[in-house]
Amino acid sequence: MFKFLVTRLISGIMVLITVIILISAIIYLAPVDPARLTFGQRTDTATLEAKRAQLGLDQPLYVQLIYYLRDISPIIIADKEFGDKSNYGIKVLMGSKALFFKKPYLRESYQSGRAVSTIIMEALPKTIILGFSALIISTFLGLFLGVIAAVFKGHILDNFIIALTTLGYSVPSYVSAIVLALIFGYWLSDYTGLGIQGSIFELNDIGDPVIRWRNLILPSIALGVRSISIFAQLTRSAMLDVLSMDYIRTAKAKGLDFKKIIKDHAFRNALNPVATSVSGWFASILAGAFFVENVFNFRGIGDLTVTALTNYDIPVLLACVILICSIFIFINLLMDFIYPLLDPKVKIEN
Repeated sequence: MFKFLVTRLISGIMVLITVIILISAIIYLAPVDPARLTFGQRTDTATLEAKRAQLGLDQPLYVQLIYYLRDISPIIIADKEFGDKSNYGIKVLMGSKALFFKKPYLRESYQSGRAVSTIIMEALPKTIILGFSALIISTFLGLFLGVIAAVFKGHILDNFIIALTTLGYSVPSYVSAIVLALIFGYWLSDYTGLGIQGSIFELNDIGDPVIRWRNLILPSIALGVRSISIFAQLTRSAMLDVLSMDYIRTAKAKGLDFKKIIKDHAFRNALNPVATSVSGWFASILAGAFFVENVFNFRGIGDLTVTALTNYDIPVLLACVILICSIFIFINLLMDFIYPLLDPKVKIEN
């Protein structure tokens, strides 16, 4: 188990470093000048050059990448004097060098000058709440629709659920978001009480922060539409496979109640493929949040990433990419340990 954990952890770190290098190289090589975007079009050349030097944009690409990796790494080896900066923490002397343990330094935003870590921590809770809300809704609705479709196989209800889930899976998240916003947030807003835009944390009329739970409803549903569809189809397929097993026929022959067979035998054994899919679709939900948050002006990580890309705010953009990639790696690692608990036939070899 320990060997497996270390191997997967090292693999995840290597993937993260590769993503950072590739994305950073693409962004830094793009024909856009962040310094000019910061000051505008009427800035003189001397000011622009000074700003580029301050941001380190006058250095070769490989130097910029090395400096960025050094800043975000929690452990580095450098000269003793290097740790005099306030953002570097514990120092362990190693001859002429020193080993530094520090918080990852995500730098400051090019546009606002605020610490990127502060900006991320303001947006992250909104996306986490939205993602888990969408996942909970999609999981319960998907399982319910899948079981109903399997129990009523060949019935008009089964055909309706198949058609509905096929349509839901085919529609992109941002299209679902626009449709839901127009119907329930605009045309029927007098009846639903929902707005076409808004975040979960907002300011009231006197400037105090308040929680608007109703602003979570439409984004969660829009974000979970495709997940509902895939969970329903997976559950239906798994339930039909289980219901065709010999032990299910034996249970029926013994006169067990059909509802008890479905609940205690078929449904439990059909959960494995759905549980495996949940991890992958949580990553898909986070990816869909980029579009849904932008439609609803939800102001989470997705909206922050799109805004940073539009403004070419490199530190914020890179921090968002690193965060999402880290979440994906963590979820995959977590599912490697959860799946054997759900399926005893799967073993982790040392």
